[in-house]
Amino acid sequence: MTTEEVLTDGDGPHDADRRPKHEQLRARLRGEIELMKPHTALPTERELVSRYQVSRSTVRQALDALADDGIVYRVHGAGTFVAAPTISKSHRLTSFTEDMRARGLVPGTRLLAADEAPAGRQIAEELQITPTDPVVRLVRVRSADERPMCLETVQLVAERVPDLLRRDLGGSLYVLLENDYGLRLVRAEQVWTAIALDDRSAVLLGVPTGSPAFLVQRTSFDDRDRPQEATTSIYRADRYNVRLNVRRSQS
Repeated sequence: MTTEEVLTDGDGPHDADRRPKHEQLRARLRGEIELMKPHTALPTERELVSRYQVSRSTVRQALDALADDGIVYRVHGAGTFVAAPTISKSHRLTSFTEDMRARGLVPGTRLLAADEAPAGRQIAEELQITPTDPVVRLVRVRSADERPMCLETVQLVAERVPDLLRRDLGGSLYVLLENDYGLRLVRAEQVWTAIALDDRSAVLLGVPTGSPAFLVQRTSFDDRDRPQEATTSIYRADRYNVRLNVRRSQS
């Protein structure tokens, strides 16, 4: 980080930055953090106080605001570090591959299991088939720039995706379904639940056991409103947030 003083009054009386000092410091630190790699340690509070000639309270307010914004994170006894970018999931139905590429990240897939079995009662209800009807099940770890991001289990009606298990399952499943089977998924019903990761999921996602995560249960529908996909996904909570647009109804 630069060592030049940040909180100046400009070149004249009309150039003064009238924002509170902690907001000025927050803005300057954020600009410098953008040039740093994730998980890089920031200077200590004492060093920031000396460098920018501000109070300890001002430094703490600036760092608190950056932490609230997800720009930095704190480790007790170790200091403050640059946070890795988070992925905002919006209300639009997009594939994992589309999400990552839209953010300039390289999507990846590690296939853990691919098989065919009877649907069972719960999946049959979601896909509107009988419990004995076969479904294709895919279990995959999805990554971005070779870092695990998501553990997903996808189940599809087997008769609608013949020979799927022989296809290349390393890319976007949505693109494969549309191009090879004419199944275009246009909407989904999903439920997000906050969970703590068990041992197996934590190992696969590369985080400690008990780390926070989002459990997402989704049923996706095609353009004829038929349920085609039942998916359970576990997203790392340190890499994802959910963004919704809401409106107040007119009375």
